[in-house]
Amino acid sequence: MFVRTATRKNKDGTTVRYLQLAHNEWDPIAKAAKMKVLHNFGREDQIDRAAVERLVGSLCRLLDPGRAAALTSGAELTFIGSASYGGLYLLDQLWRQLKIDTIMTRILASTRRSVFTERVLYALVANRALDASSKLAASHWVGPGAHIDGLPACSDDACYRAMDWLHQVQDSVERKVFDQVATLLNLEVDLLFFDYPANRSSDFMLAA
Repeated sequence: MFVRTATRKNKDGTTVRYLQLAHNEWDPIAKAAKMKVLHNFGREDQIDRAAVERLVGSLCRLLDPGRAAALTSGAELTFIGSASYGGLYLLDQLWRQLKIDTIMTRILASTRRSVFTERVLYALVANRALDASSKLAASHWVGPGAHIDGLPACSDDACYRAMDWLHQVQDSVERKVFDQVATLLNLEVDLLFFDYPANRSSDFMLAA
């Protein structure tokens, strides 16, 4: 299927171009392909561009998002890739609303550690919630597969160092998060669970 351009010359010598949606069909009798017009868009200078855009949009929904973006981008643009963001944004807002980021950055500052660690720990929690995988896979997931504000890229070493730090300050983090959740949500919190096995095979999670 393709867009065909047909031309017609007016009496005054001007040339008018018409656009048609066409495709080739095999004629078994003539044993040759013949063009068949499926739709006439009309004169090129009078074409309903909004209608064409709606048609392209409808067809693009049938394709992989990355492929659709590559086909519809301008010639001056090169499609590199796409990363998930919706679920990550929602979880990040909840993380901040519960002030887990604030609690961790304050403890990080008191222990003279980089606040970068808080973002790494959030990435591990988000990975477990949205696309559960190992530490190594999660580190590769950040950036190419998932956009996390404040964390353009990550490494497996950064993940393990962040988990080691969390283990060291676990008691302090538990108490502060417990108090924050109970106060903010006005709940009678009986238990705050941190999933952190000794072999470091799982991520930091909390549940009230």
